[in-house]
Amino acid sequence: MRWALVTFIFLIVILTCIPTLRRFGLGRLPGDISFKVFGRQIELPFMSTILLFMAAVLVGKLL
Repeated sequence: MRWALVTFIFLIVILTCIPTLRRFGLGRLPGDISFKVFGRQIELPFMSTILLFMAAVLVGKLL
């Protein structure tokens, strides 16, 4: 349950940072979903979230 909450919070943070992260290619990876609903753009960066989470785990293990 705790990992699901951490992943959800991390996903929210990623969604707010998507415009900045697009410059680095995040948000456009295979597995990132983007669609329009009622004229509003919805982006679900699943693969970007997994990639950044793995990077955070690696940094946590090294420290």
